[in-house]
Amino acid sequence: MEPQFWHERWQQDDIGFHQAEFNKLLQTYWPTLDLHGSGLVFVPLAGKSRDMLWLRQQGHSVLGVELSSLAIDRFFAEAGLDPKVTQRGPFRCSVADGITLLGGDFFDLTAGDVRDVVAVYDRAALIALPPDLRRQYAAHLGKILPAGTQSLLISIDYPAGEITGPPFAVPTAEVHALFDGAFDVTIVDTRDGLAASDHLRRRGVTRMDTTTYLLRRK
Repeated sequence: MEPQFWHERWQQDDIGFHQAEFNKLLQTYWPTLDLHGSGLVFVPLAGKSRDMLWLRQQGHSVLGVELSSLAIDRFFAEAGLDPKVTQRGPFRCSVADGITLLGGDFFDLTAGDVRDVVAVYDRAALIALPPDLRRQYAAHLGKILPAGTQSLLISIDYPAGEITGPPFAVPTAEVHALFDGAFDVTIVDTRDGLAASDHLRRRGVTRMDTTTYLLRRK
């Protein structure tokens, strides 16, 4: 999946994956992470997710990475924030009120960029990627995240062939195959997620399971 695909989605405002409200699974299960304080939270493929504001409200600093500079600019504008913009290596870096968004390619991140991260929140990154990129994504997280980093991962599964992703179906067996090598993986919740997804129902999905995982970098 080429970067131009995502740039066009944002330019056309074709962002059915965006949620206007704070994610309920985040609110329910974030407190189960053993964080011992606030700490820096990493949000990959962040878009303009309002969940970053919720994490900030809990006392966390937030570090996000997002390919689309348009998404980043919209996030800060909609939050009423005026970021300071600089260049940080290959990334356009926008910072305001404890939230840092790096504009650029997730795969350009190094261990140094995330050395202070204590937790990761992934609601829409893994499921946004086709199979080959999912494998690269999981391997890169395993390479750059500090040992002990905890993650809240939300994934979906729906009948094969009903739609062409994104979002892609990533069943539990694949989550384990992707992450078991570098992470301890625990399922904390599985539920019917279709009722809360008008966007996917309209696209023709007839059944969807939403599963929440806790991951810990070994």
